[in-house]
Amino acid sequence: MTRPDGRNNDQLRPITFQSGIAPHATGSTLVSFGNTRVICAATVQEDVPRWMKYQKVGGGWLTAEYNMLPYSTLDRKQRDISSGRLDGRSSEIQRLIGRSLRAVVDLKALGPRTIWLDCDVLQADGGTRTASITGGCVAIAIALNKLLAAGKIKSFPMKKLIAGISSGIYQDTPILDLDYPEDKNASVDFNVVMTENLEFVELQGSGEESVFSNEQMTAMLDLARKGVTEITALQKQAILDADQVSSTDLDSLAHSFQRP
Repeated sequence: MTRPDGRNNDQLRPITFQSGIAPHATGSTLVSFGNTRVICAATVQEDVPRWMKYQKVGGGWLTAEYNMLPYSTLDRKQRDISSGRLDGRSSEIQRLIGRSLRAVVDLKALGPRTIWLDCDVLQADGGTRTASITGGCVAIAIALNKLLAAGKIKSFPMKKLIAGISSGIYQDTPILDLDYPEDKNASVDFNVVMTENLEFVELQGSGEESVFSNEQMTAMLDLARKGVTEITALQKQAILDADQVSSTDLDSLAHSFQRP
């Protein structure tokens, strides 16, 4: 079997991070998985949601918003504001992004503040939700390092890096990191969210009018593990290369990502 773009079955698309893309955000990056491009911007608000105050919940909060810009797809996508409500797909994806990243951030250590993560899809070619989680992790790490450097927090709240990647069954073959033509024609589609230690955070998988075996599921998860290992290495370098990270912070930041 030959993939549409000629990649090997276990090969990721080219992945890049362009940090500082949104200067007014506390931390930001433009993440690219091939032709899928998402701006991820983390903004820190020195307050917590009203429900936390009412329920006397300590620590901070992290929440995400996800949006596909009208020109991100071949056919113009109508803005949600035009219909007066968020569509079901966008709502489900932003909930996934938020809970995935909360799994690796110590909200107590964050203190009484909220991190807003905005994920805006500039170009969609498959895997926008996993790219948003991957880029969101980088943006939040940059923002947290900035808080740490300013003395607003005493320790780095991100316990581990986290990344998302897709795998699936395409033409009866397990493959990694599906682009749009593959995703559209896949018989099985998996979205996998894992930590840098290869712990599962969330799995979303289904047969597209098809079924899959235990052997196929194992093959897809093995591909995802390989992909996440490669992605988290790129994330670490992107965080260390970000303008917000001073040379004196490099060692402490690097060590914070090596916790067991």
